[in-house]
Amino acid sequence: MLTFTALALASTALLCGTTTEAKSIPRRNLPWNSNPLKAKTALLSRNTIPESFINATRGDPSTVALHIDTSDLSARNDTAPYLYGLMHEDINHSGDGGIYGELLTNRAFQGSNVVYGTLPEFSGSLIVGSENPIVPWDPVITGWGAIGDGVRLTLDKLHPLSDALTTALQVDIPLNATGEVGIQNFGWWGIDVRPQQYNASFYALQNYPRNPNDTATTFTLSLRSNLTGEVFASTQIPDTHLPYINYTQYSAHLYPNVTAPDSNNTFAITMDGAANAGKTFYFDLVSLFGETFKNRPNGLRKDIAEAFYEMKPTFLRCPGGNNLEGVSPQTRWDWKKTIGPLINRPGRPGDWSYENTLGLGLMEYLEWCEDMEIEPVLAVYSGFSLDVYGQSGPSYPPDQMQEIVDDALNELEFCMGDTSTYWGSLRAQYGHPEPFNIKFVEIGNEDWFSTTYPYRWAAMYNGLKAVYPNITYISTAYNENTLYNISIPAGEMWDTHHYEEPSYFLENFDFYDNWQEATNNTGVGVLLGEYSAIQIDTYSGVVNYSFPADVHIFYPSLVSAIAEGTYALGAERNPNTVKMSSYAPSLQNQNWFNWTPDMITFDANWNHTVRSVSYWQQWLFAHYRGTQTLPVTNTQGDFNPLFWVASIDVPKNQIYLKVINTLNASVPLSVDITTTCSGVNGTMITADSLDAHNTIENPNAVTPKSFTLDANQSGNGTFSWDVPKWSITVLQFDL
Repeated sequence: MLTFTALALASTALLCGTTTEAKSIPRRNLPWNSNPLKAKTALLSRNTIPESFINATRGDPSTVALHIDTSDLSARNDTAPYLYGLMHEDINHSGDGGIYGELLTNRAFQGSNVVYGTLPEFSGSLIVGSENPIVPWDPVITGWGAIGDGVRLTLDKLHPLSDALTTALQVDIPLNATGEVGIQNFGWWGIDVRPQQYNASFYALQNYPRNPNDTATTFTLSLRSNLTGEVFASTQIPDTHLPYINYTQYSAHLYPNVTAPDSNNTFAITMDGAANAGKTFYFDLVSLFGETFKNRPNGLRKDIAEAFYEMKPTFLRCPGGNNLEGVSPQTRWDWKKTIGPLINRPGRPGDWSYENTLGLGLMEYLEWCEDMEIEPVLAVYSGFSLDVYGQSGPSYPPDQMQEIVDDALNELEFCMGDTSTYWGSLRAQYGHPEPFNIKFVEIGNEDWFSTTYPYRWAAMYNGLKAVYPNITYISTAYNENTLYNISIPAGEMWDTHHYEEPSYFLENFDFYDNWQEATNNTGVGVLLGEYSAIQIDTYSGVVNYSFPADVHIFYPSLVSAIAEGTYALGAERNPNTVKMSSYAPSLQNQNWFNWTPDMITFDANWNHTVRSVSYWQQWLFAHYRGTQTLPVTNTQGDFNPLFWVASIDVPKNQIYLKVINTLNASVPLSVDITTTCSGVNGTMITADSLDAHNTIENPNAVTPKSFTLDANQSGNGTFSWDVPKWSITVLQFDL
């Protein structure tokens, strides 16, 4: 994401009701571009109602006539193959409690949440609230509850499961216990229960003085309603003699045959009270997975992953994002701590105020790409971390950068090395002997917040390029910082981020026209790594990252999709410059969020997963991507309020004309193509209001709708149509 301090404080204000002062993200300087769209069009008044207009829209519904040339093959360009990818970092509980398939919260007592804020006597931000009231980030029992009268739950440091997982849950059964006793986990704000296989596991140990005769224990595992107590599924692990010294892992399957009426459900491990009276047990790494995407162990939550997969993405940028950098160098996302058995993954304080389990680690990200048949864009730590104080965090000095370079080289060896290498053999040991293929490496994240990226970029780029010359390297800064420009070599890329008002995206539709030549960046590509419409048009045009309710866009709406789609058209028509793109953020847990808007929202209940209008815009453009661009001449009219781009899918023999109407009135469109067409059909996203958006109650309020039109043939292919107001359309001409 963008400014860590501003966003963390904004999230604090949203979640905790505190007042903070947010900072604006610096905008990229545009010295080479006088913005001809803005200069030559009569903009609608700034006094217009934001819900009715996009201010940068030209109020002219005159006819637009387009000529699409299919005969001049030299005028075509290959389309960019990596538009419409995915970006993921663990923000908004999008990883733990989100796409990572673990259903239990606080499964291994690794840490807790904090709240950032400001105090009048101090500069910068501080931790002003902590779930653990004594030591911020330290373990808590949140998410767990006792079953049975008098059952006592405490945290235990004397019986660690491993060097990484050092806190266990101690369960004391009272001497007079009867009936059912045990523990229950409430999940990530609930547990979805439906007919499927649930895989449960846990590590357990018993206390010797309280059971010296080692009497057996029968565990009952169950999924049950937290409201009614109804048991949806249960199974037993009978006659278990627990160890005293080394933990044993136990596992079982649960098969509910009904769908629970809601997600207010728990997972329980229970025992007979009378048979276990006076005993003490220790539990750790208690886990529950439902069915995962592609049935991958330790995999992705199926419904969310399928939504991504159905979008037809081309890549995954991971693991972020600010979450890569850490709130200190010591707590950065250290890839070495995210691989191997879960008992060896210690967790870490995440950059977004909650603990990361590291269950979604490097291997899981790579397998995510493998299962979706997409390319990983691997972000590597570049020696700069954020800080609780603010975004100007610490950087590794030049004389220590080699250790950061070496760490990234080891990470690439883990990904790509054969089994004769140290790290490649470790990858094989962890279940993937075949090397992964890494084509893209991003060096850091939003490093223009620091003053040190010039020497860090040089050290990282030169060190990695020398060993892996065929990888494309992506710089996270170019000219955003007024103190320096990064000189990006030809063949490499620049990752640029934009969270803006709708008018920004219309006004910058042509931003990448001739960008390489105008900025002397010959051969340099662009990754539109994060972008979305974040607030409605305002008089100032300055984004307020404290998310004021009167202007902030909390859920992607039609105005978001129209603005973002227009920006995407500008990218599509410049495939030699804009190589990759991804909306961000991608996911939002409705129960905890640091940032809005987000492409997909969800909670524990699969039925509440909502694909936003922005998702459907990405879906639509990703599904209709030609193999070559086609030259389009506007013989009548100009860009704005219609925006367009054309491509041809040579193998399918189809032409795609993407057209967006940003005006609140229909615009006549005439198209002639230098070939005959056998038919025309279209797919459109539109609604009666720019504020229209999808919700849990109405998840399909704004979705793509297909329609068929007749092509009026007269020698060459000709076609006329009134483009509806506020619409995003793909017209498919069958040749």
